[in-house]
Amino acid sequence: MDDLEQALATVGPHLRALRQRRDTTLADLSATTGISVSTLSRLESGSRRPTLELLLPLAQAHGVTLDELVDAPPTGDPRVHLRPVKAHGMTMVPLSRRAGGIQAYKMVLPAGGGDREPEPQSHEGFDWLYVLDGRLRLVLGEHDVVLEPGEAAEFDTRVPHWFGAVGDRPVELLSLFGKQGERAHLRARPSRGTSQ
Repeated sequence: MDDLEQALATVGPHLRALRQRRDTTLADLSATTGISVSTLSRLESGSRRPTLELLLPLAQAHGVTLDELVDAPPTGDPRVHLRPVKAHGMTMVPLSRRAGGIQAYKMVLPAGGGDREPEPQSHEGFDWLYVLDGRLRLVLGEHDVVLEPGEAAEFDTRVPHWFGAVGDRPVELLSLFGKQGERAHLRARPSRGTSQ
């Protein structure tokens, strides 16, 4: 029990450090998680014991695992430890985490995905893509284009869109999108294929 109490005691300072590092207010975090500002404040100060029901939405809002919340007290180390997320055959590395704001991701799409029959999707929001390596096929409304390294595209995601790697190499790209795009790319599973 001593180890458990010690681990739980580090959660509050770690939550505060995560929030401050992302320049997020308690009110912003409350709006994102549905947890009251007073409860969030008491969690950060250590006057409220963290529970699974409180930690799950906080981990999601901060883009960390539960293990990271409990096992990783703040050390003052400025290095960022990026944790890839795998979804729909893609690997996505979060480069920024700001609750409710624009998110930056490095995405790696597996080879051959662009050769499939596109199944365009649409959602609220706006996307910006920049190809780092490989070739990216982008189907956007009536347009069907291939982006080479160094090329970028930006578009309203209410226009049906789909993308995938062309040829026998994966494609690496940077992507910026808001919370609607994050939901679509990370949580909503397309019916077939690896791209959205």
